[in-house]
Amino acid sequence: MSKRLIGIAPLSVLGTEPVDFIRAAAKTGYDFIGLRTRSVTDTEKDLNLLNDNPRMREVLAVLKDTGMKVADTEFLAIGENVTSDFWQPMLDAAAQLGAQSLTATITDPDMARATDVMGRLVEDAEKSNLVIALEPISYQTVKQLPEAVEVAKATGCKVLFDTLHFRRAFGEMAHITAALPYLADMVQLCDGVLSERADTREGLIEESRAKRGIPGEGDFRLAECVALLSEDMPVSVEVPNPKFAELGLEGYLRHLKTAAENVLAQAAVLRK
Repeated sequence: MSKRLIGIAPLSVLGTEPVDFIRAAAKTGYDFIGLRTRSVTDTEKDLNLLNDNPRMREVLAVLKDTGMKVADTEFLAIGENVTSDFWQPMLDAAAQLGAQSLTATITDPDMARATDVMGRLVEDAEKSNLVIALEPISYQTVKQLPEAVEVAKATGCKVLFDTLHFRRAFGEMAHITAALPYLADMVQLCDGVLSERADTREGLIEESRAKRGIPGEGDFRLAECVALLSEDMPVSVEVPNPKFAELGLEGYLRHLKTAAENVLAQAAVLRK
């Protein structure tokens, strides 16, 4: 059986300088990381890696020094006015980092227009040997796996399975099975309590960006979800949680990795 690679998503330690994140991930035994190449929100610390800036040069040096791999980059919101002028620098940065993909979501309420834009984005990404991974997000236009699959069929993008948004958008296990041919080569793992679903968009956003659950500490049935996936699909742990402040960078990354390994062990048993 192939070893399932475990990576760590930048949202887990948002605001950390990329070079510190890379070193800590390498030291705590992760196989890969994801990186944000530009800020996603106005309140987020600007740690962008665009246009071959000094931070990017530092990151490339640390990647070479540690041997750490960048699997995915993020994050592009396909809204009403996004153009290639916005996404091309992100594609260039992803290619420079040696990443496999750029993650996007759809925020434009006009699905016909958004699908057309996605198609152009996929074409541009292919020129750099990059995949566009569409993430269904519970508070955006494309919320569920089946909706994302339809976009994938129309454009050639892949679908990124995130366990938080899957549960918060009332996903069903059958959705995972049906989406398998279209899934990106990674699952984003976190936990939560089903009964604590926020009843407002603002509440869903807050949980997504700051209060996700440690794998295994909630009731998202993570092992059952992972058991449905390819046995060697990489796992990216995406858990922004107040425990980061308590444990510190390396302590928190170790804690998350152990939690994820426990979930994967349970999933391996279910697959037998």
